Amino acid sequence: MTESHVLAGKFRRKGEKAVSRRRGPGRPVGDREAKRTELLEAAISVIAQDGFAGASVRKVAERAGCSTGAVTYYFANREEMMAAVIESQFDVFDAMLRRSDTGDDGKIDIRGGLKRWLDSLSTEGEGEWVANFQLLSLARHEPALAAVYQRRYARYREVFAAMIVKGQRQGTIRKDIPADLLADQISAMGDGWMMLFPIEPERFQPSRVKALLDATMALIAPRTR
Repeated sequence: MTESHVLAGKFRRKGEKAVSRRRGPGRPVGDREAKRTELLEAAISVIAQDGFAGASVRKVAERAGCSTGAVTYYFANREEMMAAVIESQFDVFDAMLRRSDTGDDGKIDIRGGLKRWLDSLSTEGEGEWVANFQLLSLARHEPALAAVYQRRYARYREVFAAMIVKGQRQGTIRKDIPADLLADQISAMGDGWMMLFPIEPERFQPSRVKALLDATMALIAPRTR
């Protein structure tokens, strides 16, 4: 064996040891984004079942079938994990809102957005909404979580208000009420439906959902003289 082969072997073994050290215990391999999503889903499930007080890193790890080290690789502590859950929920809300920006006719689609929101209440697992209520209630006493809600709600309302301005210019939404107030009112209706759906699902049958959407669109339609 030549000296160059010996040196190459040493460098290769050294590199392998370095990779091993960098990976470390608890660090995941494979699709990291998929694993992070899996951990967030496990956290939502635990919160819905045991509440925030029972949602420890250990329980989330057990629900996800991994080590606590794998959880702390993504989230430094439980509070950071809860904040990430809130962020993930708003990511879903934002995606639904963006789909409403342009309907089939090229105009903003408020009705379609509200319909997708109501459909999501019936198709998503109950645990997501229960977890959302838990975290929203907790945020009253946890400034860090409250800050996440405030920041994401503010961004949501800003985007929604801009869409309503667009609808006002298109002539599909009334102009006598400022867009930011309409965004607040419509968002409040959607939040109210979200709160009531798990408790009174019978009030959200297809015929009544259609009536709710008809009434909402009548409220924001341009005023006729």
